[in-house]
Amino acid sequence: VPGANHDIRIAVIGFNGRGREHINAWSKMAGVRLTALCDVDRAVLDGEVKRCADNGATVEAYTDIRKLLESKNVDAISIATPNHWHALAAILGMQSGRDVYVEKPVSYDIWEGEQMIEAARRHGKMVQAGTQSRSSHGIKEAVDWVNNGNLGKILVARALCYKRRAAIGKTQGPQLIPASVDYDLWCGPAPLTPPRRARFHYDWHWFWNYGAGDLGNQGVHEMDVARWFLGEQTVSHKALSIGGRLGYTDDAETPNTLITFHDFSRAPLIMEVRGLPEKTDSKQMDKYKGADVGVVIECEGGHILVKSYSGAKAFDKDGKELKSFEGATSHFENFIQAVRSRRESDLRASIAEGHHSTALCHISN
Repeated sequence: VPGANHDIRIAVIGFNGRGREHINAWSKMAGVRLTALCDVDRAVLDGEVKRCADNGATVEAYTDIRKLLESKNVDAISIATPNHWHALAAILGMQSGRDVYVEKPVSYDIWEGEQMIEAARRHGKMVQAGTQSRSSHGIKEAVDWVNNGNLGKILVARALCYKRRAAIGKTQGPQLIPASVDYDLWCGPAPLTPPRRARFHYDWHWFWNYGAGDLGNQGVHEMDVARWFLGEQTVSHKALSIGGRLGYTDDAETPNTLITFHDFSRAPLIMEVRGLPEKTDSKQMDKYKGADVGVVIECEGGHILVKSYSGAKAFDKDGKELKSFEGATSHFENFIQAVRSRRESDLRASIAEGHHSTALCHISN
């Protein structure tokens, strides 16, 4: 285990999107050194290695995570691959002695999430889920304020993902794989079948072999905050889910319209995804009590509105603002604090927390 004064050496795995923010965060953090990069797309990998070099940093470069984990220059790994790689990459990392930061949704299915929790316990590793709202002291204050009875009993927790997602188009069959991609490694634990999407990167979100739709992509953040207010540390006892891919015809598989009623003992959690705008000729999304992507906690005496990763507002039954809760610290820095302290309780989004919120998304789907 690194000493308190030792730099934490980190490798980032997967960075054609959110992973670039991982690279930027670790590169600027005191007491942390970015020492390696891993991506199965050689063009993406070479581009980031060059960018690091231009900024005066030398990093090891890998396309295969197994080779990366043989390195003696890595203490922790930071994972932002497609969803279907999250659990396998995290567990391989833990087995090799590394602590892990893993993006949401933490798993491809519920069983995988359970194995991640077990691996973290067995190997004694710090595993942080990338649900960064958990590092908002503003939202935490709102959770405590509600739980202290200031708005009475919670009636329903609503998690909203009203986020415009256009059709991805219709192809005429299997598509060519980019020459720079090691497709066998890209698929990893998923079936080795040709892609059926015009845009190879990112649009994997909308196919069941790799993604969980916008519920697992964006909605997991809102699901996590709603569950936080309810204080639930398990999956729902019962669930009813209705939806589909509505409004257009394309190659994608996951629903763009979905509503799920999760039956919790304290109050129901209702999760809703809408990818279509409020009107056919509009780009504007619907809103519910001021939120399109956010959380509304409806109580006997009013409601809480969460519209960002860093704060919340309280309103009375007439819609008058009562109180504002603001502020957040770095979720990445919190992970490093726990790596140094070796206390799982220091993690604001432990793998168990990440698993429970991710599992609700899997149940909904």
